[in-house]
Amino acid sequence: MAEIIQKDGTWAFDGDALRLTPGRDKSVGLLRRTLGELVVPLDALAGVSFEQGRKSGRLRLRLRDGADPLLQATGGRLTEPHDPYQLVVEPDRYGVAEYFTEEVRSALLLDEVPSGPVEKYLLPGPPVPLSVAAGDGSASFDGERVRLEWNWKTEDAKAAAGPRTLAVEEIAAVEWLPAVGLENGCLRFTVKNAPTEAPPKYDPHAVELWGFKKDPLMALVAAAVQARLPHPSAPAERAMIEPPAAGPSAAAADDTDVLLRRLRELGELHRTGVLTDEEFTLAKQAVLKRM
Repeated sequence: MAEIIQKDGTWAFDGDALRLTPGRDKSVGLLRRTLGELVVPLDALAGVSFEQGRKSGRLRLRLRDGADPLLQATGGRLTEPHDPYQLVVEPDRYGVAEYFTEEVRSALLLDEVPSGPVEKYLLPGPPVPLSVAAGDGSASFDGERVRLEWNWKTEDAKAAAGPRTLAVEEIAAVEWLPAVGLENGCLRFTVKNAPTEAPPKYDPHAVELWGFKKDPLMALVAAAVQARLPHPSAPAERAMIEPPAAGPSAAAADDTDVLLRRLRELGELHRTGVLTDEEFTLAKQAVLKRM
C-alpha cells in the first residue's frame, strides 16, 4: 500500500483504488471538505503526475473522460483549492510523492488499464439529498427532483415566475460555470423541449453565481444530477474523440515516445528494487504489446 499524508489531505492506494481524503487545513476548499472522502477505482484513471515546485509540489490525477459526473458537469473548470484530484505536497515529502506516483503508474501498466473514454460513470457522484444557497437563489436535489428557489437579489421577472421544480426525466443537461473576472457564473439546467438562450440572470432554470464562497458547492448539485442523467457517450461523440487511424501520424509517434520512456522508467524501477523480476517482466510485456 502506498500512502502520502499532508496538511492538504491524505491519498492512499491499495492496488485497486485510491482513497482521497481532504485535510483539515484552512487552505482546503469548501467543496473538497463538503464532498469528503473520494474512492477512485483504478480503472477510472487515465494517469497520475507529480510536479515539483520551489515552495510546494502537486500530485495530480487525470481521470478517463466520462468516468466522473463531477468532472462531466463542471467541464474540468474546478481549480485549486476545490479540485479533489490535486494534492499540495510539502518539499520534505517529494520522495514519497514520487514513490506514490510510480506505484499508481505501475498498477495501471500491470492491469493494462486503457486511458480512453468510458461508456458509464465509474464514480457515483455526491450523495443526496443536497441543498445549497448561493448567488441569486438556492438549489436542492433529493435524487429525483431539483427545486430552484429565489432570494431578494433575484431579478424581478425571474423571481415573479416563482420556484421551479424539475424531475430528472425533464432535464436534458446540467452544467456549472464559475465566475471569472467580471463574468458571472451559473448552475444551469437545460430542460427538454424548452431551450433558452436567456442569460442566467433571466433564466428560470439557472442560478446566477457571483464568485462568492459557496459557489463551488453548486457544482456538487450539478454532479449529483449528472450522475442520474444518461451517460453522454455516443457513437458520434466517440468517433470525434477517437478518429479512425489513417496511417502513421504525429500522434502515433508521440505515443511511441511515451511508451519508450515508460520502458526506461520500468527498467529504473527494476534496478532500484521497486519492481520484482516478475512484475518487471509483466509490465514490460504490457508496454511492448501497445507498441
